[in-house]
Amino acid sequence: MTSFDSSPQLNVWRALLALAVVFVMLATTGWTAVRNHKHAASPLEATLSAWERGHINGRPLPDPDGPAGRLAHFFASLDAQDRARLAARYPLAVGNMNGAPVELRYRANNIALGKARKIEQRRMHDKRLSPLGQQEAERRMKRFGVMMRPGRQVLSFDPMGSGRIAEVFGDLDKASRVSVVVPGVDTNLLTFERTFRKYSAPVGMAKALYGAERAASPRARTAVIAWADYTAPVGLGVDAATSMRAEDGAVRLDSLVRGLPGHSPVALYCHSYGSVVCGVAARDLPSRVSDIAVAGSPGMRADSASQLGTGARVWATRDGDDWIADVPNMEVGGLGHGADPVSRDFGARVLSARGAVGHTGYFEPGTESLRNFADIGIGSYRSVRCADGDDACREGFSGTTAA
Repeated sequence: MTSFDSSPQLNVWRALLALAVVFVMLATTGWTAVRNHKHAASPLEATLSAWERGHINGRPLPDPDGPAGRLAHFFASLDAQDRARLAARYPLAVGNMNGAPVELRYRANNIALGKARKIEQRRMHDKRLSPLGQQEAERRMKRFGVMMRPGRQVLSFDPMGSGRIAEVFGDLDKASRVSVVVPGVDTNLLTFERTFRKYSAPVGMAKALYGAERAASPRARTAVIAWADYTAPVGLGVDAATSMRAEDGAVRLDSLVRGLPGHSPVALYCHSYGSVVCGVAARDLPSRVSDIAVAGSPGMRADSASQLGTGARVWATRDGDDWIADVPNMEVGGLGHGADPVSRDFGARVLSARGAVGHTGYFEPGTESLRNFADIGIGSYRSVRCADGDDACREGFSGTTAA
């Protein structure tokens, strides 16, 4: 039987290591990197500003940051032609607007991707850019083209900087259960989808989960969102060791869930730093979030599952050779993310990750971690496999499927 608990001596050494890590990061990256981050205006913000001054049929447009329900009512009051006009006029605004009809967001983001692609085409030949800058422009141009292919359902898109994006697999409007994949560090527009090691990228994770859910229950009406719509930390520097990026991501994650159509249960699958985002968001998320599952987590900014302040079921998994196990589970002066979610004291339902390899193998087809995620996604809680081969993670469930 495998235990995830640490001895007191090991905890002391981890504490000392954490302090050493703190000093190294402060010396090499600088605390000012966290404190003096400068905000730059984005094309999305410019479009939202134009929206706020806009009108349709003599009516002022509603506050784009207003409640999703109010925005949904506004769009429902328009005919198809007027909705299409707004999507064409303000594509980035409509494409990122929680409360706008899902199909309209897909259309608007396709328009926005096309415009961003043309900008990158011009930048590819801009002599003011370095050869590396021109190469990056080419990569972004190709990525935008791929995202515009028929059948792709882009739910949000912002080309600013390293970029943000989210994509849906399945029919979000008709889904009876929705799953959201929240990825970790080094997630951006260019790493959103990979050909090599594809299940380590958000698109591969979401596709694998969607396929596993359909295999587990072919009649289930599920949808999966690959959600890279927050600015993730780059590398394992100060940003990755603090909650700054997670706090902004938590607000955006909450907005996403509140803006989803219908009232179907939502399960979150939070990988690596994504589990920090989910931990910070947990207290404020709406009650339709039924499950929060973390994989390869450095911590959730809480000492226990109960401290997260959520009514959702909290699940955790980690494979035996994930290097994240060597990260000290503590918080010192804002650095570090707290208790280990797979430890007994934390109180999460600990799942088997048999077959997963390393830090990014949890969504690989054939792994028990992916099968467990799929069972959670379709509500088949009695079918999940616990980490220690016992029934502890299934405690309290009766029957085969939870409502």
